[in-house]
Amino acid sequence: MDRTEAGEQLASELAPIGFTDPVVLALPRGGVPVALPVAKRLKAPLDLLIVRKIGAPGHEEFAIGAVVDGETPDVVWNNEADVLRSIPQSDRSRMLSTKLKELQMRRRTYLGDRPPVPIRGRDAILIDDGIATGASASAALIALRRRSPKTITLAIPVAPQESLERFRPHVDRVVCLSTPFPFFAVGAHYVDFRQLTDKAVILAMAEANREEENR
Repeated sequence: MDRTEAGEQLASELAPIGFTDPVVLALPRGGVPVALPVAKRLKAPLDLLIVRKIGAPGHEEFAIGAVVDGETPDVVWNNEADVLRSIPQSDRSRMLSTKLKELQMRRRTYLGDRPPVPIRGRDAILIDDGIATGASASAALIALRRRSPKTITLAIPVAPQESLERFRPHVDRVVCLSTPFPFFAVGAHYVDFRQLTDKAVILAMAEANREEENR
């Protein structure tokens, strides 16, 4: 399968649930072509939830937090990271400022001046093309819960079972097409897992916007 086919399969699983006021949120880039068929089937707006990892100084690959965009961006610190306590607040603020600028630039690239879709009181459906460690999805779910949705559904084509169990306290529902064991990289469970470009995301979001305008 490719990402679009995965999205169509997810849509078939999600449609019977009967969401009353859904909004579909994709983690770019890979989550966007998965989310598009879902948004079409549910007749829901499609928005992006962009997550930028905040790495430890000198060890950028080690996440000490993340910033998540939205009507008001959220910062999610990894309070279990011992190194976080040794970083002065002034350094945290500087790192956060840098990541916020990156996030805003990326959102403008994908969506221009379109404002984020409101979440409060709605059925929020978070979609990615798969989960391995799930660091970005975890930050996104924590940020989503702060925005007071009616429900949160995590919908993904493929993930290891142990990762899904970590997410269950943060969501009302998990919909996952496959939990293979052993689990390899996400791409190993797709036939077509080509790298997506920014242009592909822009075109998909433009298509979703046209769909919404025509409803």
